Formats: sequence, C-alpha cells, structure tokens
Amino acid sequence: MEVNYKFKTEPYEHQREAMLRSIPMNAYGFFMEMGTGKSKVLIDSIAYLGNTHKLDFALIIAPKGVYRNWINKEIPEHFPDDIPHSVCAWQASQTKGYKEEAKAFFFNKEPGIKIFVMNVESFSSSKGKAAGEWMAERFGQNGLIAIDESTTIKNHKAKRTKSLLKIAAKFKYRRLLTGSPVTKSPMDLFAQFQFLDPTILGYDSFYAYQGRYAVLQKRSMGAHSFQQVLGYRNLEELSVKIEPYTYRVLKKDCLDLPEKTYTVRNVGLTMEQLRMYKDLQKEAMTLLEGGGLVSAPQVITQMLRIQQVLSGHIKTDDGDLLEVPTQRLSAMMDCIEEVSGKIIIWSRFRYDIIHIQAELAKVYGGQSVVSYYGDTSEQDRQFAIERFQDGNARFFVANPATAGYGLTLTEANTVIYYANDFNLETRIQSEDRCHRIGQKNPVTYIDLIADGTIDEKIVKALRDKIDIGARVLGEEAREWLKLTPKPQAV
Repeated sequence: MEVNYKFKTEPYEHQREAMLRSIPMNAYGFFMEMGTGKSKVLIDSIAYLGNTHKLDFALIIAPKGVYRNWINKEIPEHFPDDIPHSVCAWQASQTKGYKEEAKAFFFNKEPGIKIFVMNVESFSSSKGKAAGEWMAERFGQNGLIAIDESTTIKNHKAKRTKSLLKIAAKFKYRRLLTGSPVTKSPMDLFAQFQFLDPTILGYDSFYAYQGRYAVLQKRSMGAHSFQQVLGYRNLEELSVKIEPYTYRVLKKDCLDLPEKTYTVRNVGLTMEQLRMYKDLQKEAMTLLEGGGLVSAPQVITQMLRIQQVLSGHIKTDDGDLLEVPTQRLSAMMDCIEEVSGKIIIWSRFRYDIIHIQAELAKVYGGQSVVSYYGDTSEQDRQFAIERFQDGNARFFVANPATAGYGLTLTEANTVIYYANDFNLETRIQSEDRCHRIGQKNPVTYIDLIADGTIDEKIVKALRDKIDIGARVLGEEAREWLKLTPKPQAV
C-alpha cells in the first residue's frame, strides 16, 4: 500500500511499514521494542488519517512521567507542519488560565486535527474519567484513542482500566503502543485487547479467557479456595488471533544500533552493613520457615529492606530513616572517574538520588547534574531532560520507575545501576532510554553489587529476563536470603 503523504522526518522502513499496515484498521497495536520509534509511527498515522478526513481528534494517553514529552518533543518533531493541528495537555489543577486554554482548544472552529494528551493515572480519578467520557461522546465517532505503554492497563480489575475500556469503545480508531505487551504472563493481553476490540480474542470474561489459555489448579487454604496458575496452553492459537491486529518489531531486526556491554563493580560492606544484613537475613528466614503461608509482598518487603541496607539506609519500624555507612557511593564515583561522556545513574530509592546528586554537585559542580524522580515537578522534569540532552549536564540521576519510560536520553553512553528495581519491565525500559534511535556509541551498563548478597541474584535475574516479583517465592526466596556476604567485607 502506498500513500500520498510527505513525512516531516524520514522514517525507517519498519516505521513506514507499521504505519501503512495500521491505516486501514480501526484497531491496531504497535508492539515495537523500545527505541524503534513507535511514537513517530502513531504521529504519522494520526496526521495521515486527519489529512484524508478520516479523523479530526486524537486522545493520546501516556504514563505521568512522559506524557508531556509528546507535547514538548514528539509531536513538534514529527507532525508535518503543513497539516493543520492543535495540541493541548491535561492539567489536573484546573486553573483559570488552563480552563481558558482548554476552552479555546476544544471549541475552536478552525479546520485541523485536535490532539489532546493525558496521563494514564488521571483515569483513576473522577475528574480524569469525566474528561475522558466527555471527549469520547463529543469526538469519539471521528476520533482516535491511543495508549502509550499499554501494559499500564493490563490489570483488568483496575479502576483506570475499567474507565478506559468504557471510553475506548466510543472511539472510531484505537491504538496500543508498547515494546513488551506481555510482562509477566499471556494474561496481560486480555485487557489490552479488550481496549482494541473485544471480538479479537473472542472473550468478554477474563475468567473464560484464563480458562482457555492458562493451566489452573484449585487450591485451598482453610476456608478459602483459589485458582493457581501452573502454566499456559493454546498459545499458538492466541498468537494467530492477535497477529492481524499488531505489528511486532525488535531492535535487532530493524536497527543497526551500537552494541551493549554489561559489567559489574563489586562493593565491599562496612561492618555496620554486615551486622544489619545478617539481622535482616535472620528475620526473613524466620518468616519463610515459620510454617504459614507467606505472600509474595511479604517476601519482596524483606528483600527490599535488605536492599536498602546495601544501599546505605533503612527505614525503622517507627518510620524514621536511618543512615547506614556504605562504600557504594565511593564505588560509584570510582566508576565515573574511569569513563568519559555523559552518564545515567538509576536508583529505586529517593534517598539515594538525593545523596548521589549532592555528591556529584560537590565534586563536579551543581550545573553538571540533574535529577528526575517522583518529587520532581513536571516543569523541572522537562528542564532536566533538556539540560542533559542538549545542555551541559553530564549526569542524569533518576528513579527508573519514574524516568525509565518514554524518555530519549541518547547523549549517555554509560549507565550505572546503583540500586535495581525488582520489576523486569522497568529494567528493560530504563536500559533503552539511551539504546535507541539516535544512539551512535556503544553503551556500557554497570551494576553495583555487594559480594555474597542478594545483589548478585537480583542482577542475574534481571539480566536473565526474570521478573523478580512474579518468580521469587518459596524455595527460590530461601536460596536468595541464605546468601552470606563475603568475609573480606570491611
């Protein structure tokens, strides 16, 4: 299929193919690995459909940490200037100025495509849900709704998922964007395809879908019973069902990107860390061997507390933050001295980010470092990206759960994981912030590891593409927690 369309930025062949395949379809998923340019594909699709009078409105929904990136970067960079369009972003605080801006956007009678961008988290609120329903009623019949990072709606029970499924049904066109449609199991697909079109899978009920594609066993615990998933079946059938409605592409198949290199930097433990590690280890083993049913959150909590100690802090039972002497910060600084170029430093802990930023500012100057985590304002988040990508900032210190999605950080060629998140998707996403279209240099990933601790298991699991929260239970958890720190720790 050929189209009469002038791209603002020249597409790769796989981007052109994805766009062309999607154009005739009301429902379509761009299952394109991070860094392959799926945002551009969606923008070109909207521009083409609008220019051929097939739509006049688009609602783009993305995670909170990146939704403004569509406004500030993606749409200005890729949307053709000669196709009339206007753009507006959701704002939870309905100020007088914002209300006037939104009114002008929605009720402007001039020809062109209206593009509204919202964060997915807003659909958990009554205000966000009401806004989505109003847009669906007013613009849906000639509009498009798209979810960037569509695994954010994989939980069919979640309030925002239920809201978005109801809203999506009123839109003429529906699009999903994700590099990893399945993060834990094939059950992740149900809600995503309900969003696209419930007829694709052929099941209105999650439990009917689960019964077809999962191997279940009934378990009892006292007066309670539940279904335990033992495995999966009929997956070839499932693949055949979804294939006509999706475009799947991996970086290795379509891009000639520089190689990735993985290495570790071993960190010794201080005596205080060693003592606290053993205390927490004993506490965790007592829980696991107590004979009762231990839930996944309980196991994860125990490992998280141990990980905090390894990082250099821990929250007490009273909620106070206790600093723990550590050599980790010093090890990170040694790594930095050995490399050149810009560096991303990831840590799951707010405490780490603040202390890392302070240390880097002390040694290299305040202008050399920016941070990006939960407490960072939207304005400061955009400022941080710009200073790192286009400015003088050498260091980008961030939480991977907040900044690991949707951002382009290709100026970096070294990535340090100070403290890893347990979520596999978060690790994959954060790795690919710099290993994507635009990266011209090999990328080195450095994991800081304390010998003989759960650090080793965490890094190995993530590199082996194992989701820790979903897998590390029972005997495997015991194996992890029985690890003994190396005696040479000082």
